[in-house]
Amino acid sequence: MSRRFYPVVIALFLLTGCATSKKIAALRPEPDDASPLIYDNQPSFINMPVTIRLQDIENQTNKFLTGLIYEDNNIEDDDLTIRVWKTAPIEISNPDGRIQTVLPLKATVQYRYGINKLGVDLRDTREILLNGVLTLQSEAHLTNWKLTTKTAFKSLDWKESPSVVIAGKSVPITYIINPAIRLFRSKIEKTIDESIEKSMDFKPNVLDALENVCTPNEMSPDYQSWLRIVPLELYTTEAKLNKNDITMDMGMKCYIETLIGQRPPSKFDRSKIVLKPVSKIPADIKANIVAVSTYKDAAAVMTRNFQGQEFAQGSRKVTVQKVDLWHREGKIVIALDLTGSVEGTIYLTGFPQYNPTTKEIYFDQLDYALDTKSTLLRAANWLASGIILKKMEAACRYSIQPNLEEGRQQILKYMKNYSPMPGVFVNGTAGEIQFREVQLTNKALIAFLSVDGQISVKVDGLK
Repeated sequence: MSRRFYPVVIALFLLTGCATSKKIAALRPEPDDASPLIYDNQPSFINMPVTIRLQDIENQTNKFLTGLIYEDNNIEDDDLTIRVWKTAPIEISNPDGRIQTVLPLKATVQYRYGINKLGVDLRDTREILLNGVLTLQSEAHLTNWKLTTKTAFKSLDWKESPSVVIAGKSVPITYIINPAIRLFRSKIEKTIDESIEKSMDFKPNVLDALENVCTPNEMSPDYQSWLRIVPLELYTTEAKLNKNDITMDMGMKCYIETLIGQRPPSKFDRSKIVLKPVSKIPADIKANIVAVSTYKDAAAVMTRNFQGQEFAQGSRKVTVQKVDLWHREGKIVIALDLTGSVEGTIYLTGFPQYNPTTKEIYFDQLDYALDTKSTLLRAANWLASGIILKKMEAACRYSIQPNLEEGRQQILKYMKNYSPMPGVFVNGTAGEIQFREVQLTNKALIAFLSVDGQISVKVDGLK
């Protein structure tokens, strides 16, 4: 073979190779910015049954009511001075549908007796020590965040009959002391009511609990998704006395939001929280959750969809090696790296949609980007036809079922005895997830969904 023949063979081989594999270079549609999203919600209701144990009331009352509980040092008005001490812990119970308070007490009475006439003062003073048990009953009400009581004297049982020794003889003076008790028992009743009101001001407890619940919680560090509760109004029913506790239903009308991006600020403002009385609190909630698919993750799923598939027309065929996704002008750009009869990258665009049956994201009105279509019409007209595009469209979809389950599990995490602070417990249930819409950010494709359920925030145990 002549040496001059080799270049001809090489040239024919190169020409043949160029003829069987078209090289294309379509212009890349550059991504644009889509700001992180904040979206409107429908209000949700969170039911918060508050349980206050009588034991808690007893403990708190004993903290506030210690030592000397009543004192009258003016002897001139009635010839008596009286000082009353609590001698043992107060006991609080519910024997007959009202709060009963048993108060062991000790009283020191300075009793002045004798005559003071015509400038002759024949009076003397004796100290009388009394030991007894005072029993009171109270009606309970919820007023302005406080548990208030209206306490009434029930009985006073003396451990020893009050008496005083005069001229060597023990003289019963119950007839003197009992009228005096009527003078100070209203003071004792008021003291009990004031101590319960001070100890049972649970506004700080409830607001601290709400502030913790309303602080944005990060659902997914990878996707920078946050769950935020925004309180709108608070409601409460009348307090109800049970055998061992006092209960009332509180409810919060709020927005439950999911946001993408940096940590959002809390919208909780305790100074604006007002308690409104109602007869019944709704128990159902509607929570909004989000399925976040980064373009990188979605592209990886779609790349797997294309693996092993050839798109052919006659003897010409291409294989998709890699998929990339990004956002541009409200659409998704899908970049397909091809090998085979055509080599290079082509660009498709379409609007993301959701198939509730298959729980898949697909792309409506999928078409070649403008420059891609022009390039294919010049270099590979068969690939520009709708036949190949339709075949590719079937692979341009991916399931968000894992994202849905992740979002649901994040919601459920806050419904399984979640305790944002001591004595506060959150529980609830979540139903089926319903799709709302798809929106785009500069980093991810966002599917917004809602879920119905029930949630309760129980305040049990006052510190």
